[in-house]
Amino acid sequence: MSTTKALFFNAVNDIPKEYWQQLHCTKNTYYTPEFLHAYEIANDDIVCRYIVIVNEKQEATAFAITQLVTIPIETITQNIKISDTFKKRINSLFCNSTPRIMFCGNVFLSGEYGTFIKEGEDLNEMFHALAKALKKLMKETKKLQAVFVKDFKKSSLQLTDQLQDYKYIPMNVEPNMIITLQPEWKSFDDYKNALKSKYRVKANKADSKSEKLVVKRFTAQEVEHYKSELQALYENTIANANFNAQVLNLNTYTHLKESYGDQFIVKGYFLDDKLVGFLSAMVNQENFDAHFIGLDYSLNKQYGIYPRILNDYVRIGIEHGAKRINLGRTASEIKSTLGAKPQDLTCYIRHKKPLLNAAMRPFIKNIKIKSFKEHSPFKK
Repeated sequence: MSTTKALFFNAVNDIPKEYWQQLHCTKNTYYTPEFLHAYEIANDDIVCRYIVIVNEKQEATAFAITQLVTIPIETITQNIKISDTFKKRINSLFCNSTPRIMFCGNVFLSGEYGTFIKEGEDLNEMFHALAKALKKLMKETKKLQAVFVKDFKKSSLQLTDQLQDYKYIPMNVEPNMIITLQPEWKSFDDYKNALKSKYRVKANKADSKSEKLVVKRFTAQEVEHYKSELQALYENTIANANFNAQVLNLNTYTHLKESYGDQFIVKGYFLDDKLVGFLSAMVNQENFDAHFIGLDYSLNKQYGIYPRILNDYVRIGIEHGAKRINLGRTASEIKSTLGAKPQDLTCYIRHKKPLLNAAMRPFIKNIKIKSFKEHSPFKK
């Protein structure tokens, strides 16, 4: 077994360029220094640290992203499906405090974007090296309550379940909703033709209801210009979400537009020259990933802003020739009416203090994911 060493960095730009070249990870946008830097510099209340595993030749072989955030415990427990008694006990475990939690992964992304292992390396060896580095980081971080490692698909669990050897507790979280696009769909009309009549009517209704909305694709300068309105609409939307670990500062989007241009998309929806909604998304290799949205809920029913945003995600994904659209978590049922299928995700959590970690285990195991009615909108 080769000797590895963990290196820790407080800023992504402190990581030597040769490590990125050795890892060969930057084909994935979410593992590029520019992407990580945008989140780092725009969100002062998040403490970012990065782990790089190097071999005996001092070559980078694995990488992990961590973000230290402060979350009120009620935010964590208020929308999970456990009894009120269990909620009270969990709140008391954390002394009704505002826990500092270290996320391994990006708090603002849903998916496997927290750890990367270089192709050709021993997966088990590298994963254990990352887990040991995370343990060291956990011990060194003051006033830390827990570590949360996110979000792994079923195909990864054979590897990631080894986190249980480090006293992590697995827990299911809401699934990503994924639309698999067919190669013959060259336009939104092609997509609609593949829908059963009921769902085609629904898609057409969303477009007709939102006809008065003027849609504009924003440049970096326009993102900056409308930043306060975008922030307000976004915060309006996350206030309705089941769970939100942290509020994103939309300065992030200005930086992403400047770095990625047309690859990062922000569209504004205007009614009588007033911004009433927006969508954001990233083209990442064969994937088209929905990021955050925002909308004025007082106008949503009359003008169908949210259904139009969902339609437009499909439109843009097809325009960019993506193979799949990740619509993210939440609102799973309405997303399934567009043909999205759930992709189950597992996270792992452990309390820094062993006794509290053991006490937390039965409560974590009692958490149930909110069920939803899954639709089958396609003809075949």
